[in-house]
Amino acid sequence: MRFLETERQTLEKFMPGLDGQLAAVPLAELERPGNPALALFKASGGPNLLIPADQGGAGATALEATRVMRAIGTRSPSLGVASTMHHFSVASLAEASLGDGFEWMLLEGIAAGNLLLASGFAEGRTGASILAPNLRGEWRDGNLVVTGAKKPCSLSRSMDLLTASVAVTDEGGRERMAVVVIPSDSPGLEIRPFWSNFVLAGAESDEVVLKDVEVPKRLVVMTDSTDHQRPDQLQTSGFIWFELLVTASYLGAACALVEQVLAAGRADAVERAALVIEAESAMAMLEGVARAKDAGEQGEEMLAEVLCVRYAVQDAIGRINRRAVELLGGMAYIGSSDAAYLSAACAGLMFHPPSRTHMSEQLCEHFAGRPLRVG
Repeated sequence: MRFLETERQTLEKFMPGLDGQLAAVPLAELERPGNPALALFKASGGPNLLIPADQGGAGATALEATRVMRAIGTRSPSLGVASTMHHFSVASLAEASLGDGFEWMLLEGIAAGNLLLASGFAEGRTGASILAPNLRGEWRDGNLVVTGAKKPCSLSRSMDLLTASVAVTDEGGRERMAVVVIPSDSPGLEIRPFWSNFVLAGAESDEVVLKDVEVPKRLVVMTDSTDHQRPDQLQTSGFIWFELLVTASYLGAACALVEQVLAAGRADAVERAALVIEAESAMAMLEGVARAKDAGEQGEEMLAEVLCVRYAVQDAIGRINRRAVELLGGMAYIGSSDAAYLSAACAGLMFHPPSRTHMSEQLCEHFAGRPLRVG
C-alpha cells in the first residue's frame, strides 16, 4: 500500500480522472486566480459528491468524502478549500427542512446541472458572534429582500448558487435566522476583489455584495434559531461537516510535503517514518469522526468531538510542515517554490472558524457539563 493510495483510489471512484489531471498541472498554476482546477473539478462530477444517490448525486459517505478531500488537498490546497465550501453547503441543504420535499427538488437540480454552491454563512467578526449572519433580509411582496456582504467568500467567481444565512425579524419582533439559496446572476449581486494574498488565491475568496436582492419564498428556509451563542441542529450539522472536510483538505496539503520527503529518500528512515506516522495518525482521528457521523452521531457531543479532533490535527499539520520542509533541505527550498507554498498554505487551517482561541473557554465549559456555546 503506497502512501495516500486509499485516498486517491477513493477520489478516482467519485471523480474519475481528476487526480491525474491535477497532477499534470504545475502547483503554481493550480493556485493562481483563474486556474483550471475548478473547471476540472466540475467536469469530473465533483459537485455531486455529497448529494444523495436518490437525488442524482454520488451519495458519498462522510468517510469517503474525508478521504476525497485529503487527496484533493495534496494536489491543490485552493481547490480543497473551495470545494469544501461547496460540499458543506450541499450537506447542509440535504439535512435542512424546506418543506413539501422541495429540498430534494433543489438537490436534484444541483446534481442535474452540476452546479457549484458558494457559502455565505456567518463567520467570525470582531465583537460579533460567529453565528450572527452577515446578511439581513425583510419580506416585501412575498419575497425576502436581502442586503449585506460576505467576505471572504470562496467560489465567488465560479459559483452558480449562493447559499447564505440571513437575519430576519419576524412578526413578533424576534430576530430569526433564515437560510437562502440565491442564483449567482440575480440582480443586485456583485463580486468585488478582496483576497490580496497569493496563498490560496485559487479558491476565489473575494467579496460578495448583495443590495436588495429578491429571493423567492420557495428558496428561503426559516429556522428556529434566535440564539447567536448556541447552534441549532442545522448549524451544528453544518459545523461538523465543515470542520471534518476542511481539516482533511489542509492535512492533504501537509501530506504533499510528506510525499516529497518520501520521494527524495535522502532523510534518515526514522525521520521519514515519523512523518508518515504523524500524518496517518492525524487521518485516523478524522476517519474516526467520519465513521461516527456515518453511524448517525450528531448534536453537541459530536460537534465537541470534531472540534477537538480539528485542533489536534491542526497541531499535527504544524509539526509535519516544519519537519518536512527541514528534511527536504535548502536546495529543494531554493530550487522550487512548491515546498514554500505548501508550507504557507498549511497555516490556513488556524484561521477558519471557530478558532481555538475563540472556543477554548466554551470547550472547558462543555466538558464541565454545560451546553456547548459556539458564538
